[in-house]
Amino acid sequence: MTFGIVVGSRGFFPGHLAATGREHMIQAIEKAGHKCVVLDTEATEHGAVQSYEDAKKCADLFKRHADEIDGIVVTLPNFGEERPIADTLRMSKLNVPTLIQATPDEPEKMSIKWRRDSFCGKMSACNNLRQYGISYSLTDSHCVDPLSEEFQSDLQRFAATCRIVGGLQGLRIGAIGARPEAFNTVRYSEKILEAAGISVVTLDLSEILGRVSRLDDSAPVVKEKIEAIKNYISITDVPHPSIIKQAKLAAVTEEWMKEVDVTVSAIQCWTSMEENYGVVPCTMMSMMSSNLMSSACEVDVCGLISMHMLALASETPSALLDWNNNYGKNANKAVCFHCSNLPKEFFSEYKMDFQEIIAGTVGKENTYGTIDGSIKAGDMTYIRVSTDDTSGRVCGYIGEGKFTEDPLDTFGGAGVVEIPNMQQLLRYICENGFEHHVAANFSSVGDSVIDACKNYLGWEMYQHSD
Repeated sequence: MTFGIVVGSRGFFPGHLAATGREHMIQAIEKAGHKCVVLDTEATEHGAVQSYEDAKKCADLFKRHADEIDGIVVTLPNFGEERPIADTLRMSKLNVPTLIQATPDEPEKMSIKWRRDSFCGKMSACNNLRQYGISYSLTDSHCVDPLSEEFQSDLQRFAATCRIVGGLQGLRIGAIGARPEAFNTVRYSEKILEAAGISVVTLDLSEILGRVSRLDDSAPVVKEKIEAIKNYISITDVPHPSIIKQAKLAAVTEEWMKEVDVTVSAIQCWTSMEENYGVVPCTMMSMMSSNLMSSACEVDVCGLISMHMLALASETPSALLDWNNNYGKNANKAVCFHCSNLPKEFFSEYKMDFQEIIAGTVGKENTYGTIDGSIKAGDMTYIRVSTDDTSGRVCGYIGEGKFTEDPLDTFGGAGVVEIPNMQQLLRYICENGFEHHVAANFSSVGDSVIDACKNYLGWEMYQHSD
């Protein structure tokens, strides 16, 4: 990622602190693996922003790199001139997140030569940004050394915020097929999403199936997809005709997604796909999610957005699950399940199989393609966003927990999740009418999601805690 750096400084504080602060922030950002856009030391005194003229120079620099900059870091190695900082951000017109960092004083260095007052200056900077209507993020501690490991954690969290905000701006979602008639729970508002900068591109399932019917079984793209499936998952005991159908469906779906420039998808499955085509799309969807092209079943567009937010934050695959069963008498544990299209990264072991739930209705031979296995243990973040038509807003909830090693003898993709104070979470979900679907990811990115939603997206999110 690329971050613009604004070095704050106030003239009657030691200038050498601004010079070293600039270098320390560059080192910190580069250590984290990112790039910088920052004023040269020849452009202004110490490369800092101390006046309106300095602000114009920094803003012009940021404008020239607008297509590159993912976020802005304001570093305060001393008190800083709060108004030029706000002027820089306003004049740059960059619609990206901003992190405010202040360098701590040392008790033994409080003379006029070393005194920073960044502790105080950060409050003034934030006050001015608030007056200017500019949103911003904060470090975990009020003051933090830019060369510390703590600040590396701050940067990691802020980078995730930037990926979420940037990844949702102008997002185009592919919605393939109609919402299953029995799933009112996945209704959503395209207009509310459009107002949030997210577009939904629709395609009738019949058009996908029509394209599939015109694609020859021996086409090179089909052979490529068959090999990709074999390299992705064990297909022992799965009839070859089902593999061909899965490969053709994947080839056609991905071709359409490229045509209309969408990278994430929500797909109709239950039970039109099985009755009219004779396969479940789970393997294809699992492979896309594994490649960070999140794919949600039952045309759950908001569930897909939830998956995509976690994938953006963590840069690892997400899954869409059901809050499905209690786990014995443990009030803080539950079974999360889908039938399933979970990415392979979620499993300790897995194989392709048939979909047991609907096999009795549409026939076993029409339900091959599920990813069957046990979800591995590990820390996780869960999230659900929804559109609320009555209030015209996007809202949701988020929290962190863990998948456990508790035994579970069932089918599909399933695991036991443990969440502190889970009964309160379940009550919140039911009282506010949220869906039974929830997105999950093996990560701890809840704070980044809340930061993105609260400070930049304007979405109302409940953060579940202990």
